[in-house]
Amino acid sequence: MVAALLHDIGHLLDAQGEGVSALGVHTRHEVVGAGWLSEYLNRAVTEPIRLHVAAKRYLCAREPGYVALLSVASQESLALQGGPMSHDERRTFEQNPWARDAEALRRWDDAATVPELDVPGLDHYRERLVRQLVRR
Repeated sequence: MVAALLHDIGHLLDAQGEGVSALGVHTRHEVVGAGWLSEYLNRAVTEPIRLHVAAKRYLCAREPGYVALLSVASQESLALQGGPMSHDERRTFEQNPWARDAEALRRWDDAATVPELDVPGLDHYRERLVRQLVRR
């Protein structure tokens, strides 16, 4: 849940905003966000975040019709992010110990694109977020 809440934080950290893919810019927000969060959270949270773009590429390659389920912005960014994975890339991704968690995160991200969906505010998640903090 914490990874799902924070997976796009890299868009806020890179100062270019979330819409730059339409301009042909790939910010690698997943790496930026996971790197920054690694100062505060453990790998169970940061690795799925780091891999959520790879999970999108993986699902686009593995599941016919998956691309059509993506938001317009996510479809636009797919080419900048490398497009659907090759067979060799898929095998490598599948061997990553965090691959299933990243795939789950990706599916939650896809399901969260309903603008009128009523969801709890940040206070609802605060205790869970605080419990995930690590001491450095």
